[in-house]
Amino acid sequence: MAGQYKSREEKRLAQQKSKTPKTKKGSMVKRVIISLFIIGIIGMLAGAGLFAYYASSAPKLDEKLLKDPVASEIYDMNGELITTVGKENREYANFDEIPQTMQDAVLATEDNRFYKHNGIDLIRLGGAVIANITGGFGSEGASTITQQVIKGSFLSPDKTLKRKAQEAWLALKLEQEYTKEEIFEMYFNKVYMSAGIHGMATAADYYYGKEIKDIELHEAALIAGLPQSPNNYNPFKHPESAEKRRNIVLSLMAQHGKISEKEKEEAQKIPIKEGLVSEEELEAENGNKYPAYVDAVIDEVEKMGDFNLFSDGLKVYTTLDTNAQKRVEQILAGEATSFTYPDQEGGIMQAGITLMDTQTGEIRAIGGGRNTEEEVQRGFNYAIDTKRHPGSTIKPLLDYGPAVEYLKWSTYHILKDEPYKYTDGPEINNYDMEHKGDITMREAIWDSRNVTALKAFQEVGPEKAEEFVNRLGLDFDHYYESASIGAVSPGMNSVQMAGAYAPFGNEGIYNKPHTVKKVVLRDGETEIKNDNKPEPAMKEYTAYMISDMLKSVIDHPRGTGARAKVSGLPMAGKSGTTNYNEDTREANGIPKSHAPDSWFVGYTTNYTAAVWTGYDKQNQFSLSPTDRHVAQYIVKDLMSYVHEGVDTADFKKPGSVVEVEVEEGSNPAKLPSDYTPDDKIITELFVKGTEPTKVSKEFDKLDAPKGLKGKFNKKDKTITLAWDYGKKEKDVQFEVSVSINGENKQVLTTTDKKGLNVENITSTGTFTFEVVAIKDDQRSDPAAVNVNVKGNEDDDEQENEDDRGNGNGQGNGNGNGEGNTEEEEGDNPPSDDEGTGDDGDTGDGGTDDGGTGDGGTGDGGTGDGGTGDGGTGDGGTGDGGTGDGGTGDGGTGDGGSGTDSNSPGLFNQ
Repeated sequence: MAGQYKSREEKRLAQQKSKTPKTKKGSMVKRVIISLFIIGIIGMLAGAGLFAYYASSAPKLDEKLLKDPVASEIYDMNGELITTVGKENREYANFDEIPQTMQDAVLATEDNRFYKHNGIDLIRLGGAVIANITGGFGSEGASTITQQVIKGSFLSPDKTLKRKAQEAWLALKLEQEYTKEEIFEMYFNKVYMSAGIHGMATAADYYYGKEIKDIELHEAALIAGLPQSPNNYNPFKHPESAEKRRNIVLSLMAQHGKISEKEKEEAQKIPIKEGLVSEEELEAENGNKYPAYVDAVIDEVEKMGDFNLFSDGLKVYTTLDTNAQKRVEQILAGEATSFTYPDQEGGIMQAGITLMDTQTGEIRAIGGGRNTEEEVQRGFNYAIDTKRHPGSTIKPLLDYGPAVEYLKWSTYHILKDEPYKYTDGPEINNYDMEHKGDITMREAIWDSRNVTALKAFQEVGPEKAEEFVNRLGLDFDHYYESASIGAVSPGMNSVQMAGAYAPFGNEGIYNKPHTVKKVVLRDGETEIKNDNKPEPAMKEYTAYMISDMLKSVIDHPRGTGARAKVSGLPMAGKSGTTNYNEDTREANGIPKSHAPDSWFVGYTTNYTAAVWTGYDKQNQFSLSPTDRHVAQYIVKDLMSYVHEGVDTADFKKPGSVVEVEVEEGSNPAKLPSDYTPDDKIITELFVKGTEPTKVSKEFDKLDAPKGLKGKFNKKDKTITLAWDYGKKEKDVQFEVSVSINGENKQVLTTTDKKGLNVENITSTGTFTFEVVAIKDDQRSDPAAVNVNVKGNEDDDEQENEDDRGNGNGQGNGNGNGEGNTEEEEGDNPPSDDEGTGDDGDTGDGGTDDGGTGDGGTGDGGTGDGGTGDGGTGDGGTGDGGTGDGGTGDGGTGDGGSGTDSNSPGLFNQ
């Protein structure tokens, strides 16, 4: 063979050529294997690194999150349990309380190798990886019970590599720190079971009305099957799907040797609805009671400390009056009320209601709105979540309250309601676009005048106004002049409104509105009490005087709150309405008379009720003038209900307030005089020491003339008038007027004398004379007398009575004591014919110039001339009493000064 090659070198080369292809092929396989190995190592290292990176960002195990939240219990004002609340409805079961049948059903369904793995089941994981490669990532899970606890406690449900890595890492740590039994207990009480409930013990009670220890096989299978798709397997809503899922669980239990085939088949034959509670029982047992009130409780508990009402298993003792709360809910539902809600197509009128104890600040009931979804525990609550402008309900708080507090205004304080402007701003208008001139603060409040409210705010000043409302629990962003009529920011809700008004009915003491009395922690021993303390907010006189004026809002026939009146109930209150600006009205076609919000607050010494009404879409739906009355109707209904059979005291007047009668219209206030008409005297309240002391002279009058007499002297055709007048008034004159036979009255003359001689009497009939005393601009009431003038056929009678004296007061009396038979007195009726005087001493004619005549000593002294006619009658002074100057001032007055003979001759008819 060596001969075949020319040389040894050729042989070597030939051998190399024959070996070369084989060597290259083997090297390639090796390289591929080596490369794959290296890639695998790199991949494993990269995966490990990525896993480590994700694991490093995983949250820490927190025992508070691992331990299942326990629902908190809420009790009413009487200590009666009303509802439970929590993030989930839950009844907690310890591991030793879970029956073996229930444990077997869960393990067979969720994690049959639970007691064999360390938190991650690699066998299940392998199957899941293959399924995810063929079906896409996330198509099948391999989570153990341990991993599900981690996911439910710390992680989001997103199917990402990061979440799965963190889940696996934390599952391993969880298995190191807790026993299998503890982990199973966590899962059992944490898992969601549809209908807003968590935990399988809760599900046993919810679906079957049983404790978990009493659960049967078919029931345990249904419960264990729910977590895969709780809502789809809910037996009340989807009984067919629920039955299929239950039967699968029973099959798994048989497959894993937890039950026999016979037990499986018998359980599968049981109808799915057998043993389930009725839906009526379900609704009654699990209904969400008083959601609006509970909503307020949740907020308050969160502010009391580091508490979680949803998970801490608290016992919360509240101020809830369940009867009042039920009434509020009936009112909002439109049941048993005397009014209807003016709902519009596409729009429901909403209302926020707060009922509070005036003395303590304890909230008795809350109305969160109408037609709200009660199953949503924390829906929008119109009593606490809304912030609306308060309108005129702000006036007692920001304007008039501070005016009484700091300026000591009386309820009578006069304010001028007139065209007015803001300081360097636009004109302000009243609701009726009219002005009433000078009015009292009381009227300004009951008629809700805007102009006077602004004036009060200006006089008090924004600093004092802010100080006042801060003590009522209110704090606004600014205190511009427009705030005086409700343009405050932020707005208010009904809880704040009730809290701000209650001090007026509580002698000036403020209590923060609250729903919680105390919280008892899960240990059953630690108590956290609500530390709200009463605080003086205003002087007692301010509280009482504002309350008294706010009673007028309801009690006055034209008061803006008259529709809230409850008969016999001493209640004060205030209405409030807001307005649209012109641009909003025009843009949305809103009538000028419509409003976005309407308020009413009513309070007694027992309760305070604050109500807001309006619409969500206030530019689309608005309140007409009639719609705005609904807030008052709600207050009337609620206050009437809660005060039924309750002794309600009126507001107590403190010693710092005095009631004073003043003359209406006086400015400043003045006391009434003796002449002030009764209908011009009103009673108002003053801070003690500021009451008026001056007496009004507006209606002062002079005394009327007394003893007015008139006699017709037929012979000379004259009528002589005489009257008396006291001497305490100086510079008094007398206006004399006459009316003949009922015709129009005419003024004859004005004189400073006390008598008048009217000449040239040519007419017959009844002459009615009136005499009025006049001094400056004062006039007395008139004195009046009728004088009958007869014709010729009565000559004998007239002549018989026409005896005259000598004109100097020395008469020759006829001694019969009879005065002029033609006299008639108006305001001063004559005395009897038989006098009892001292021989004519009452007439000046009897004691002055006529003192020695018969008028002085004759029998006329005991007749009418003595005490009756005072010297004017024939008996008292004789004819001398009626002569020219005899009966004038000489007969009854100054004894011979004579009459005023200014006869105007108006009777020549």
